[in-house]
Amino acid sequence: MGVSAPGPGVDRVRLGRLLGDPGLGWLVERVRRRMERDEPLTGPVTLAAPSAAERAAAERLLGRAPGAGRSLTVRLDAVDAVLRRSGISPGGLAPAVTALTGPVPRLADVRAREASAWQDAYAPLAALPPELADWAGRLRGDGLVRRLARTPPAARALLADAVTVLRALPAVPAVSLSAFAADLLGDAHALDDGTPLATLVHSGVRALTGFPDGSGAEWRREAWASAGLLRDALSSTVLTLGLRGTPALDWTTDAGEPAVLTLRQLTRTPPSTAPAVVHVCENPAVLATAADLHGPLCPPLVCLQGQPSAAALTLLRHLHARGSRLRYHGDFDWGGLRIAGTLLRHVPWSPWRYTTADYRAAAAAVPLAPPLTGTPTDAPWDPALAPALRELGLRIEEETVLDALLSDLAP
Repeated sequence: MGVSAPGPGVDRVRLGRLLGDPGLGWLVERVRRRMERDEPLTGPVTLAAPSAAERAAAERLLGRAPGAGRSLTVRLDAVDAVLRRSGISPGGLAPAVTALTGPVPRLADVRAREASAWQDAYAPLAALPPELADWAGRLRGDGLVRRLARTPPAARALLADAVTVLRALPAVPAVSLSAFAADLLGDAHALDDGTPLATLVHSGVRALTGFPDGSGAEWRREAWASAGLLRDALSSTVLTLGLRGTPALDWTTDAGEPAVLTLRQLTRTPPSTAPAVVHVCENPAVLATAADLHGPLCPPLVCLQGQPSAAALTLLRHLHARGSRLRYHGDFDWGGLRIAGTLLRHVPWSPWRYTTADYRAAAAAVPLAPPLTGTPTDAPWDPALAPALRELGLRIEEETVLDALLSDLAP
């Protein structure tokens, strides 16, 4: 069924005088709502605190006073009978209201059309790469798109733009976010913070790169950068020791001092040489102590300082592409495993004293280590590692095994 249509024989002139009285507007609206919901047009309807004009209109409609009191009650059966008996609407109340106010759409039909329109709005998601299939599935059910775009046509346009952006990521080499938006979408501000498109694409970027949840301007900047989109090229940095390949790196390595490389430096003048092996750690204390102990003789070492920044990923990808073998060590806790897993999704590495056997040995040597807290996760490079953490329940930080790490770095 589509909408209610007036039946034959409705006397529109008399109907307007009788049921079209402004004092009966509330009654007509109640009937329309029932018709929209396919509810029966029988039984009483009540108006609280009616005006004198509304009482008088009901009295004229029914030919009698509907009763005193604080509310006004009219039986729809009685109105239907009046319309039929008078010949104003031989088909009764439903065709009369339709003739008076226009076709009445069935609410079920409206909702079905709306549901179909929203289903069509998500069609652009079919063009996403397979690695974003889970994210696309979540989008269909979490309400984010409906909040960002209130109507199906707006949602379809928004999703089409989002898919266009995500299909072009990650950007290699890294590029300015505004330049990327201008080139791809014709608007340098299309991905500015706060726009619906930026909100949607930022969510997709995190799904694409495995960037962890967080908040704040720095977190948003690093999430963009994880896909090669740079809010700025100076805020993202990486800490290194013993690397060569630029005049600045050669100088700091000769001096035995750490170097802080910006993303700008790495995208413009990356190291021209790549050592056979590069050790990678999570905490700055490891690198600082290595600089104190080994100085200019320390082999190449890169420190992530937590989640890998865009600068760190750019450097490690560059070294890997030039043949360097990366060896990684991090904290033995759930956060450390997540950092390692994020890095592994971006660049291959092999464990550096970061296996189940290493964890058990360290836990045995430090029985009073702090208890493990947080949400568990997996360790793809060593599937037995996560179960071992659950079993022993101890947190082993890099500083706890510093002597062993430094011995590996000895010249």
